[in-house]
Amino acid sequence: MSLAATPVLTGPTGSLLDLIGKTPMVEVTKIDTGPCRLFLKLEAQNPGGSIKDRIALSMIAAAEKEGFLKPGGTIVEATAGNTGLALTLVGQAKGYKVLLVIPDKMSKEKIQHLRAMGADVRLTRSDVPHGHPEYYTDMAERLAQQLPGGFYVNQFANDANSLAHFETTGPEIWEQMDHKVDAFVAGIGSGGTITGIARFLKSVGSDAKIILADPVGSTLAGVVNEGVPGPEGSYTVEGIGQNFVPDTADMTLIDKAYSIPDSEAVSTVRDLLLKEGILAGSSSGTLIASALRWCREQTEPKRVVTFVCDTGAKYLSKVYNDAWLADQGLGDQPLHGDLSDLISRKYAKGDVVVAGPDDTLDTAFKRMRGADVSQLPIIQDGRLVGILDESDLVHVMNTDEITRRERFARPVASAMTRDLDTVQVGESLDALIPLFDRDRVAIVLDGETFVGLITRTDLINHLSLNR
Repeated sequence: MSLAATPVLTGPTGSLLDLIGKTPMVEVTKIDTGPCRLFLKLEAQNPGGSIKDRIALSMIAAAEKEGFLKPGGTIVEATAGNTGLALTLVGQAKGYKVLLVIPDKMSKEKIQHLRAMGADVRLTRSDVPHGHPEYYTDMAERLAQQLPGGFYVNQFANDANSLAHFETTGPEIWEQMDHKVDAFVAGIGSGGTITGIARFLKSVGSDAKIILADPVGSTLAGVVNEGVPGPEGSYTVEGIGQNFVPDTADMTLIDKAYSIPDSEAVSTVRDLLLKEGILAGSSSGTLIASALRWCREQTEPKRVVTFVCDTGAKYLSKVYNDAWLADQGLGDQPLHGDLSDLISRKYAKGDVVVAGPDDTLDTAFKRMRGADVSQLPIIQDGRLVGILDESDLVHVMNTDEITRRERFARPVASAMTRDLDTVQVGESLDALIPLFDRDRVAIVLDGETFVGLITRTDLINHLSLNR
């Protein structure tokens, strides 16, 4: 089958579950792949938006067949989000309740999506190790045992996980690539993807290299390359990487591993959007960065396959948010050694939402709400003339008996604070403390030029990143 073949349209189906799998493949053409050709299987086009739809369908079907999941039962799982979305999609279609335990570092888009689908979402700590009672897998297993009719899916030790990829994903890749695969790149979250596909490729006689893409901070690359777990640390990439080897993962199938820092994963996935037009999630950045490293190391042409595991629409508030990246120390802004290093949203760059003194309070409030901020700098003729915060709005709303509409129609100048607590950009961090002690936000100036705002959170984040 030609990779450029036009997709064949099918008739309508009565269930989204019928649309799981059979995802398209696309070749990377505008990013340097060395002498190799790199192909991406677009798993984001599954109905639940990720590769995890495949294993959810397989694991629930297996549980039903084996009698572990009965009508009226509750599906319980520990998940980074995508497996939870997939289990909720399949569980909803089959009439089950779903309870999910999710680490608190996951994107708000995933959590909002899950709750909108009706899942019972329990957030837990992301800073504790496997074996801790608040670690997400330990917590999920405990809840399932306490819940009548509860079934703990346990994707990390569920044979139906890797079987889904052995029976569906692997054969699809083999067919789409005309039986010519020189290397396959995947990460390990639960381990089912890389294990199932590697087993399939070996079962058909392929000698494709199996490459593990691992975030820096995950211990799994060390297991592959040195035979011992690598250094453990934190990372922002979601869905892949572990501090233990999941039972589902057969590490003997893996030939080589790359440890990819968050910064490289983020830059890769954003480059993918800019150059190829593909909006992919954070783990896809790790996979594609690893694939590109392997491709560029080769001296002969090779055909390499990896995934777009899920859609980047689930990470707009993180990976595609410059301010969030700056807060995580992943931005590309230069450091100046002054207070401007604490400001992730700079006025000169257009990152700061502002209002003018002649704007209405209604306009200002909508801008505050839309940007999720509690104060607005008030700018006139390019100069800072005041600041408006939530307390100013509350004060205005309680001053007299006129209607709320009329109150909100007043100009910002009537409510803004003109007595400003400012600091110069060259002052030390100590200059911020007296302002925070008075529950003020620090307004940073360079001479008379407004630079930006610093909150307590900005200071804490700066100190955390520069320990």
